[in-house]
Amino acid sequence: MNNRSKEAIKIMIFPAGSEVGLEINNALKYCKNIEVWGATSVDDHTKFIYEHVSPQLPYVTDASFIYELNKVLENLKIDFLYPANDEVQYILTKAAEDICTRVVTSPLKTIEICRDKLLTYNFFSTESFIPRMFTSKVEGKEFPIFIKPRIGHSSIGARRVESREELEQLVDKDSYLLAEYLPGEEYTVDCFTGSNGEIAFVQPRVRKRTRIGISVRSKKTALDVELLDIAKTINRKLVFIGAWFFQVRKDTNGDYKLLEISARIPGTMGLSRNQGVNFPLLTIYEILGITLDINCNDYDIEVDRAFISRYQIEHYYNAIYVDFDDTLVIRDRPNVLLIAVLYQAKTQGKEIYLLTKHDGDIQKTLEKHAIAQELFTEIIQIERSDKKCRYIKKKNAIFIDDSFSERKEIREIHGIPTFDVDMIESLLDWNFF
Repeated sequence: MNNRSKEAIKIMIFPAGSEVGLEINNALKYCKNIEVWGATSVDDHTKFIYEHVSPQLPYVTDASFIYELNKVLENLKIDFLYPANDEVQYILTKAAEDICTRVVTSPLKTIEICRDKLLTYNFFSTESFIPRMFTSKVEGKEFPIFIKPRIGHSSIGARRVESREELEQLVDKDSYLLAEYLPGEEYTVDCFTGSNGEIAFVQPRVRKRTRIGISVRSKKTALDVELLDIAKTINRKLVFIGAWFFQVRKDTNGDYKLLEISARIPGTMGLSRNQGVNFPLLTIYEILGITLDINCNDYDIEVDRAFISRYQIEHYYNAIYVDFDDTLVIRDRPNVLLIAVLYQAKTQGKEIYLLTKHDGDIQKTLEKHAIAQELFTEIIQIERSDKKCRYIKKKNAIFIDDSFSERKEIREIHGIPTFDVDMIESLLDWNFF
C-alpha cells in the first residue's frame, strides 16, 4: 500500500467491464472511504458506469503490460489492484512482486490449483466429493459423460458427450477433463476465510438458470452438513485470503460432486451482498487488518439477471424543462426514475424548470407526492390554452413531456432535444449513480 496520508483508499478493478468487475464495482462504489477506478484493455461497458476510468492498458499477454500497468498505478496512486477474471488473477498473482501495489488475491499455489481443473481434482483425489474421471478410452456403458476444458471459465467449451464417436471428434483431447455426467442441481457456495485461516462464512445458492455459463437466476438455499464439510475440507487444504467460492452438482445418488473452485469474487456474489455480506469490501478490510464482523440477514432472497442498457448522449445541456401531469407523476404516482434523473441533474449543477398546465394548486400537489419544491429552479404554471414554447428561455436545455405535440413544437422552434417518458433511462448518468 502506498505510504501516504489520505481519506480514500484507491482500488483499481481490472478488467473492469467483466461480470466479476461489475460486481466488485457495485460492492465498493458506495463506500465512503473507497475510490474505485476501472481499468480495461478494450473499449467496453466500463466507461458507462465507472466514475473514474484509467488510461487503457495493453492486453495482459503483451510484453509491456506490467510496465504500463505500473505507470498507471503510480500516477493514480492506487492502493489495491483487484483482478476480475481467472486468467488475469493468475497473471497478476504470478507477477505480484513486480507490481507496485498490492494485488487482491490468494497465494499463487492456490490460484494455480484452482485454475486447472485437473490439478484441482488430483489435489483432492482422496476426497469423496471428487467425481469419477475417465481417460480418452471411455467404455460405451459410461456414456453420457461430461467434458470441459482444464483451464477455462463460464462453461465455455463444456458439454455433455453422448457417445465415443462424438468424443473422438475432439481435436485436442489432452486439454479437456472427462468426468461422470452429473444430472442433479448445481450450487455455488460463497465462502470467506479470515486472516487466521478459519472459514468465517459459508452460503450456498442454487443456480436455477444459467446463460453462457453465468448464473443469471440464483436463490439462497440452506447450508447442510455435507456442503459445510466440503467447504471446510477445501479451506483446510488450500490457503485463501478473503472471498472465494466453489461449485458442486449432485450425482445420480444425490451426493455433491465438485465442479470447480475459484479464489476470486464470482459475478453473482451480489446475492450474498444483498443479504449484508459485502465480500469485496470484507476482503480489503481483512488485508488491512481491520476487525471484521459479518452481519448476514436471514431472509430468503433470489436474484435474476438480464441485459441492462446504459446510454451516453453526446449533447451538452445545463437546464431541464419538465412537465408534471403524466410525466413527473403518472397514474397518481411519482415517476421515480425521472425523479432520480432530476436529482442527479441538480447535483451536477443543472437548472430544473417545472413547466406545467396542471389544474389546481401545483405546490399542494407536489407536497402530496412528497416532491420537494426546492428541486426546481422555478415552477412555471400556465393556462391550458397557453403554449409551453413561449417559456423556454435557456439555449442549452432539454425538454421532457409526454405530449407529442408539445415536444414537436418545441423542437421545431427552439431546436433542443425533447424526451418522452419512455426515453428517461437514456438521461441517467451511471458514472455517478
